[in-house]
Amino acid sequence: MHVHAERVKDRRGATPCIGAPFRDLGITDAANEYSMVFDSALRTNAWSNSWLRSPGTTDSLRQLTIAAMKKNNVYGITSGDIDVVRKWKKEAPDRIIPSIHWDFNSARHEGLTVDSLEKLFRSGEFKVFGEVTIQYEGYSPGDSLFEPYLAMAERLDVPVGIHVGCGAPGAPYLGSPRYRARLHSALGLEEALLRHPKLRVYAMHAGWPMLDDMLATLYTHPQLYVDVAAICFMIPKKEFYFYLERLVNAGFGKRILFGSDNMIWPGAIEAGIQTINQAKFLSNNQKRDILFNNAARFLRLTAEEIRKMY
Repeated sequence: MHVHAERVKDRRGATPCIGAPFRDLGITDAANEYSMVFDSALRTNAWSNSWLRSPGTTDSLRQLTIAAMKKNNVYGITSGDIDVVRKWKKEAPDRIIPSIHWDFNSARHEGLTVDSLEKLFRSGEFKVFGEVTIQYEGYSPGDSLFEPYLAMAERLDVPVGIHVGCGAPGAPYLGSPRYRARLHSALGLEEALLRHPKLRVYAMHAGWPMLDDMLATLYTHPQLYVDVAAICFMIPKKEFYFYLERLVNAGFGKRILFGSDNMIWPGAIEAGIQTINQAKFLSNNQKRDILFNNAARFLRLTAEEIRKMY
């Protein structure tokens, strides 16, 4: 439910790594420029014992990600720049389910307004609205500025995936100055859910680390799902298992969706799947629900579509 079709920036020296998982997060001295500290940590693996390295080119990223999807039998809700997603779809038509990555900046500079988005969804080419990353811009999903987009998605019955949870550690100091920790709270979804009760919404990153807020919102709004993207491979495994087990123990195991949030690290797909499969507190049926069944129900896949994916 959460794959990214990205471009790789031209870089000098080693390509960045990501902790899989991180051991430590945000070790810095306030006197230092945090963006440089973070970049150094990604390049030297100073915060992790195991890591995933990014490919060096856009073409290799696409090829390796699609290869990882085929190896692990993944069908991915895939978002990114529209032209990039189209290229990935052309290369792997049976694996890529096109989605639209969106924020207010996209509306301003790329013309992704309500009207243009509606045309794209009505065409049938794009199936999901997300990842919606307005958290990075300082907006809650309940903000009135976002309301017309939710109304459009509900009217067209387009599923919506909204970033509710972790970005990069120290996000406000890494180019997203309006990013706020309080927007990790799933409670920010409430008014949007109440205004649009027929809308299919999943909270990406499961609102980590604000667990109680996530549990309360799931309990109160039965139409809401969550995905475990990024947290399934990036945060310390003991913390992820604590978070996931609480969600399952609270009765929400049928509303948890797998996603990798692979970004520029193709290995994140397999790493995330392994983390789910290695969870001793999950039964085989619960693992299958998280890895496939819940998404099939949420997306309303037909029996024939499910048969082809097995």
